[in-house]
Amino acid sequence: MKSTDHEFAEVVLKGKGLSLSYGDYSVLRDVSFEAPRGRALVVMGGSGCGKSTLLKSLIGLLEPVSGTIAYGKDDFWSMGDQEREKFVRRFGILYQGGALWSSMSLLENVSLPLETYTDLSSSTIRSIARFKLSLVGLAGFEDFMPAELSGGMRKRGGLARAMALDPEILFFDEPSAGLDPISSRRLDDLILELKESLGITFLVVTHELPSIFTIADDSIFLDSESKTLLARGNPKQLRDSCDEPKVRKFLRRESENQQI
Repeated sequence: MKSTDHEFAEVVLKGKGLSLSYGDYSVLRDVSFEAPRGRALVVMGGSGCGKSTLLKSLIGLLEPVSGTIAYGKDDFWSMGDQEREKFVRRFGILYQGGALWSSMSLLENVSLPLETYTDLSSSTIRSIARFKLSLVGLAGFEDFMPAELSGGMRKRGGLARAMALDPEILFFDEPSAGLDPISSRRLDDLILELKESLGITFLVVTHELPSIFTIADDSIFLDSESKTLLARGNPKQLRDSCDEPKVRKFLRRESENQQI
């Protein structure tokens, strides 16, 4: 991506001066970043660096100690609890295991957010759910139960459900976890396709280098030792020319002691 793309693209999500902790234990300090519309921002770093903690704060599960999270012009954590609960319906979230309800068919899983948060008729909900499944390559599998699907198919089913309410931004927590290389690449390709065709903004937490280099327009590197954001930029450029040796080593897998 050209550097000028960030200057003119609308910013969907902005974190400014974020500090996060669990009680007295500090996880991150003074983290700032932006996610432009229609781009994929990857959050990366070694184990324990705060990737998942940052995600929790972005989706309303952990209030920052200080700093702000803004979606457009809306200050997320200054909202009341009820307002914030309604606001999060504008997000789509894909968890590591897909998080499908095992007692529901694939179609029922994808229909659930629509049944819960809209007044649409049952026939309309089913039509939308079928369309979302077709977008992720699961047309014809509507009546399958999660246990009957492969790991990659469950991830794609979870993605279809995450898109049910037409979110402005999709959050992924280690989307390639537990997948074989072929399934992982298919999921990466699907993310790229959805980004291009639907203009969805993605924020992806991952340490999988093939996925990072495939899907990321931009990235931020979190560091467990300094508890700060150590670098930001296109991961290929960071790999080749970042001033921070720790970032280069992570992206090149040069150190056997590097925890990923």
